[in-house]
Amino acid sequence: MSGEPAEFPAIAQRTVKRMRLESDASPELDAVAVEEPLEIRVAGDPLAITMRTPGEDRFLAVGFLHAEGVVPSLAHVGTVAHCGRPGDEGFGHTIDVSPGPGCSLDTEALDGARRGTLTTASCGICGRRSIDDLLVRVGPLRDGRRVPRELLLNAIDSLRAQQRAFTRTGGAHAAAALAIDGTCLAHAEDVGRHNAVDKVVGRLLYDGKLEHAVVLAVSGRVSFEIVQKAAAARIPTIAAVSAPTSLAVDLACKAEITLAAFVREGGMNVYAGADRID
Repeated sequence: MSGEPAEFPAIAQRTVKRMRLESDASPELDAVAVEEPLEIRVAGDPLAITMRTPGEDRFLAVGFLHAEGVVPSLAHVGTVAHCGRPGDEGFGHTIDVSPGPGCSLDTEALDGARRGTLTTASCGICGRRSIDDLLVRVGPLRDGRRVPRELLLNAIDSLRAQQRAFTRTGGAHAAAALAIDGTCLAHAEDVGRHNAVDKVVGRLLYDGKLEHAVVLAVSGRVSFEIVQKAAAARIPTIAAVSAPTSLAVDLACKAEITLAAFVREGGMNVYAGADRID
């Protein structure tokens, strides 16, 4: 049952009983974050399935494939469209990315996400590559731009201000990319942290603004795949509300990415690349 408008598919309604010690509960409707599967195909070849919040699927698919080395740039992308026809059962749950004119897409780069491999909303496709394998593909990020400390703090504040789905449900993550002057270049919400990042990177690719992004702000913890996606997108700084994992810190150090976590209340813990922060 859904009482949300079609233009905002991130929220649905479900029945809840709010039980308290001092009173009985009556059923009522509550807002919950939508989670549905999306199969990503390249030229008709199924590559991966992710559990995501519907909306901005085109950006999600292209951002995901960019992070995995399948899509080097937007010039390599032709059409990106849902398979089937509107009204058909299951429409909207499969999206196909075709190569651009005169281009080919190297699906062998996605060796760990073969047909039917499930990418969950919580972890992405984890453990497929070692840090060294990733760095062979993308290389360390030797970006000389300095990032003001205030920009990292403001990035988290900006992120919170735009979390419409989280405000309603408490069940959605968010990501945003900011330019050096503090401009928010792209923002997205999703039940999965890595999906939100893919949507942001995909939008940046479509808008031609990826090279202007200097901070990637994320609403939750920072795991390996978040740093992986920042490295592939060449975004030099990550600001996170919560904690990093050990592998995320190790990758950030080797990829020369600044990793600031627990960014809140005027402070932060910097686990890698502190010399980039002004």
